[in-house]
This record gives sequence, structure tokens and C-alpha cells, in this order.
Amino acid sequence: MDDLPPLELAFPGPERDRGVAAVLNGEKTAFTGLLELHEKAGEPVPGPGDRFAVLDSDGRPAAAIELTEVRVVPIKEIDDAYARAEGRGYAGAAEWRADHERFFRSDGVAAFLGRTPEITDETLVVAQRFRRLDP
Repeated sequence: MDDLPPLELAFPGPERDRGVAAVLNGEKTAFTGLLELHEKAGEPVPGPGDRFAVLDSDGRPAAAIELTEVRVVPIKEIDDAYARAEGRGYAGAAEWRADHERFFRSDGVAAFLGRTPEITDETLVVAQRFRRLDP
């Protein structure tokens, strides 16, 4: 895993720890990012076949994953099945969206972007499905 690019789910702490645990136990097979975050970081949108080391809250590789599907879509297009694949116990897309809007408007994201983003139905997100690779 040491030669794979790092992937950080959320910010270090309980939220990341829950996400990493869900990857490890197979409940999490998708994650979503705000397209604007990729653009601000100067990172290209990844594609199917790209592999990453998922980092824990201490910055250590915890799992290796391979992307199987990547879509840039308006946030309104996230459906219930995708929301459940995020492995956070979402009942459906409405709950998923409310939680992601909170995160996308968080102080950490605002500090990185230099402003708090406005989230509308047309806000573009990077919806990524993956499979965990065997250690």
C-alpha cells in the first residue's frame, strides 16, 4: 500500500474512523467529493482502475481500494442505492445529501476553499464506487 497515492475520507477524527471501519468491513463501497475541492487542489478527477491507500486518522494506510466507477454529476442525481453504498447507514438520498451538505459547508472545507460553498441541486460532485483490494 505504501506505493499507492493516499486517500483521506473526511477529516481526521471520529468521522474518518467510521469511514475507514466501513471500508474495512465491506459496508462502504462508495464515497463522494465536491468537484470544486478537486479543482482547488489542482487534482484531476480520478478514473476507474485508479488505486489508492485509504488513510486512517493517524495518516497510516488502512486499506487499498480500486475505483470501479467515477461519475461527475449534479448532487440531485445521487439516488438511494448510491447513498446506501456510502456505508454510513443512510436511509436514502435525502439523508445522504443533508449530511454531505453539512460536511461541504464545514469550517475545514471553507478554510481550504477560502469560502463556504453554496450547495444547490446543480452542484457537481464526484461520485466514486470502489472495491477493496486484498492485503
